[in-house]
Amino acid sequence: MFTSFSTALSALDATSTAIDVVGNNLANMNSTGFKTSDVSFSDLVTQSLGAGLGSTQVGFGTATPLTVRDFSQGAIQTTGGLLNGAISGGGFFVVQNPAGDIEYTRAGDFQTDSSGNLETANGDKVQGWTTVDPTTGQIDTNLPVGNIVVPVGSLKAPVPTSTMTVALNLDASAAAGATFTDPVTVYDSLGTSHVLTLTFTNNGGNSWNYSANMAATDCSDGVADQVASGTLTFTSDGQMDFTQTANPIPMVVPALTDGATSGGTITWNMENSDGSGMITQFGEASASSASTQNGSGAAQLVNVGLGNGGTILAQYSDGSQMVVGQVALASIRNPDTLIANGNNNYVLSELTATPNIGTPGTGGRGNIQGGSLEASNVDIAQEFTTLIVYQRGYEANGKVVTTANQMSQDTINLIT
Repeated sequence: MFTSFSTALSALDATSTAIDVVGNNLANMNSTGFKTSDVSFSDLVTQSLGAGLGSTQVGFGTATPLTVRDFSQGAIQTTGGLLNGAISGGGFFVVQNPAGDIEYTRAGDFQTDSSGNLETANGDKVQGWTTVDPTTGQIDTNLPVGNIVVPVGSLKAPVPTSTMTVALNLDASAAAGATFTDPVTVYDSLGTSHVLTLTFTNNGGNSWNYSANMAATDCSDGVADQVASGTLTFTSDGQMDFTQTANPIPMVVPALTDGATSGGTITWNMENSDGSGMITQFGEASASSASTQNGSGAAQLVNVGLGNGGTILAQYSDGSQMVVGQVALASIRNPDTLIANGNNNYVLSELTATPNIGTPGTGGRGNIQGGSLEASNVDIAQEFTTLIVYQRGYEANGKVVTTANQMSQDTINLIT
């Protein structure tokens, strides 16, 4: 009978702990990326009564319950935040706290500090890559991860034009001597735009002369400079005849009034990827359909955002975008062994497998959805149901204590 006191008290203590866990789950139901904890109860060793081995067994109550973190996917909610990111699938963001220690989190509500470091809402620096591979021009994710520093209030350097194309048709029925002009905007090394005027003159007999000229106001000598000239020859079906037409055509940039680098070459490519010519000679009015060039002027940084897949995108005032970083994800084989460290972060325990850090969408890691956050996976209905069960269990074990106490008093009264 006296064992019932300790048995019931162990149940009261265990149930109280379980209610604390439920209370913590409910308290964090709105915490970004929070993962709920489940409670696991277990009994204590039993004692055998009577002559028969194990014929009568009485337990000593319940042990302190264990908590198991549930890392199931939380709902992904679109927020529109430029630097918000939600992990869809497995994995964790890798962050470095102010002490320099690595931690892991599912909360993707990021921001930047005054130096451009990408940080969590609590000031932990998000880890990833920002170094550009000079060969591919892409972010090099083979390097060790480090702090992600994004451009803040910076200018994008101008890119001088080095290649260009024009797609147009020259009227096959045009009279000899008829001309057609097509202006193409190009950029110099300082980002200044210049109009390169292409002039086509019909020679008759399926050929046109062409010339490329830069305006006198752009040239330092004050005279319009011809940067290229030649002849385009067409076959009887209106296609370019590259056996008699030079391709590509190099155009040497003259000395310019703004002091930009001169002597550079702009390559005019007239051939499509399938080998056909970009310029045709059909019986339709001469007209240009498209032109491309790879140069751009200087541009102001407008904003920086986190895109799908974890890429950090810088958007500039000219409408262009540039990838300036890549967020890393860590895959952990047994995440339930992680230890919650506050601020929505987790740290490794002695039982945790070594994290495998890499790019999203690879190696079993989930993907990142930009402009979204992962909500807590707390099920409020389930938590309330569990809370009622624990409450009833607490009341029932409280009744055991009351009953045992009454029986003890009755026994004492028998002696007196």
